[in-house]
Amino acid sequence: MRTEAPFRHGTPQKTAVLLVNLGTPDNADTPSLRRYLKEFLSDPRVVEIPKLVWWIILNCIILQIRPKKSAAKYATVWTDEGSPLMAIGKRQVRVLSEAFKVRRWDVRVELAMRYGNPSVASRMDQLRKDGYDRVLVFPLYPQYAAATTASVFDAVFDWAKPVRNIPELRLVKHYHDHPAYIHALAESLRKHWQAHGKPNFDQGDVLLFSFHGVPEMTLLKGDPYHCECHKTARLLGEELGLQKGNYRVTFQSRFGKAKWLEPYTDKTLEALGQAGTKRIDVMCPGFMADCLETLEEINQEGREDFQHAGGGEFHYIACLNDSELAAAMLSEITAQHMQGWPVDMGYEESMAQELAESRKLALEMGAQ
Repeated sequence: MRTEAPFRHGTPQKTAVLLVNLGTPDNADTPSLRRYLKEFLSDPRVVEIPKLVWWIILNCIILQIRPKKSAAKYATVWTDEGSPLMAIGKRQVRVLSEAFKVRRWDVRVELAMRYGNPSVASRMDQLRKDGYDRVLVFPLYPQYAAATTASVFDAVFDWAKPVRNIPELRLVKHYHDHPAYIHALAESLRKHWQAHGKPNFDQGDVLLFSFHGVPEMTLLKGDPYHCECHKTARLLGEELGLQKGNYRVTFQSRFGKAKWLEPYTDKTLEALGQAGTKRIDVMCPGFMADCLETLEEINQEGREDFQHAGGGEFHYIACLNDSELAAAMLSEITAQHMQGWPVDMGYEESMAQELAESRKLALEMGAQ
């Protein structure tokens, strides 16, 4: 058990939101990718095969080959601010903080990465050190999966094990069907269509919702991810007034030889290209921030697959990122999860004043 400073009575109550995303390497080079992939692929939530067998495969094969290839892909999307996921994540912290100020809420917002830096443990340590006794943990995964959301919860609980005075914790499990999330996605699409025209669905144009894939066995073992992805797509289609045949749901980023959720995004794009589809619009509703999987895998590789096979226009719709739509959505969802917590600016002062007045009244009544 960790030794901590003695508890002090009268300590102000402080609330924080910890946004957590998957993670990113520190740099777009082979050593950084090797460190990142080793941590990521060593998580038993991510790879569910016997530990010894996987250790041999990971260390003797994958980490000898994949880091160099991944580094080359990261280099194509790397920015002056670092990886897109990190840069956008920092901006999401700022826009959510500003949204809280508009509400006149005194709530601190921090960003952590499940893999890489800054870690969940380091951010929780800092919040604990700074006296935050209420923390809302908000994994930025709209759809719940054991390999993503549950792994974030693992990191939080592992951090808490040696802590004596654990802060009050609340966890956002998912928001795949939250009205604010669906509305934000729909408005993002509408804005894109206003700027670039709307697909002609009557002539065979397609709207594709590409979600990150997971092994099919996770569905068979009880993971709700597949169902939540389809619910997101259905609600989004209804919000946009689309017919079910106007859009398709696919899954990307499969890894290894096992069967993953189908249909596969890359195979679908190739087939649509071969069919002579004149236009395809692609959105990735499982990502809150653009990253390697959206910018490189979809907007670069996916575009090439589609057009090389004979397809026409390719439109990629960016993630919500740090847009006004994202800020409003994050603010609304966090507000619901923080109900009952002291978040208003001046809360402590007003409570102290009420307590003083109550004591004064009690003394006056006792003197009578």
